[in-house]
Amino acid sequence: MYGVKKMSIVKLPKMKRKMIEELLKNQVICRIAFRGEDYPYMAPFQYAYINGNLYFHFTRYGKKMKLIEHDNRVAVEIETYKPDLHQYCFVVFRGELEVVGDPNERGKAINRMAEVGSKSLSTNFLAAHGLKKSDGWQALNPEKPLNIVKLKNIVETIALGSPDGE
Repeated sequence: MYGVKKMSIVKLPKMKRKMIEELLKNQVICRIAFRGEDYPYMAPFQYAYINGNLYFHFTRYGKKMKLIEHDNRVAVEIETYKPDLHQYCFVVFRGELEVVGDPNERGKAINRMAEVGSKSLSTNFLAAHGLKKSDGWQALNPEKPLNIVKLKNIVETIALGSPDGE
């Protein structure tokens, strides 16, 4: 083609491990993409980050549990950005979800979600956990029969951010 200039490609810089850790510790909401029947299914979730592991609560209603029973491979995305996007970063983990069977591990994840939720999230968000707003964050507790799942067997991590981190 005549007269067409070749464009140079600018790639987003990779995040360093320390930046990834900060992102995971400072955010509370992620998006999980599941392998749906005809199309991918994506939904937002509160997560708990404990000892390098990501935990999620799945309600007993809805399609998420059926989806991971059929195929537990997912992509989990966590991001942060400034409103004008002068600074942004995201991490995507590709791995598998597994139901947490250990009561102590399950309890720690639930307690962390309740602790963080009570400090950072509206009680309106309790509906996403299948709980009443009026019950408050203490309603999210290990005594309830809550499904807790954990991201395991991570096969790929993509972590990129704005140029110069500014």
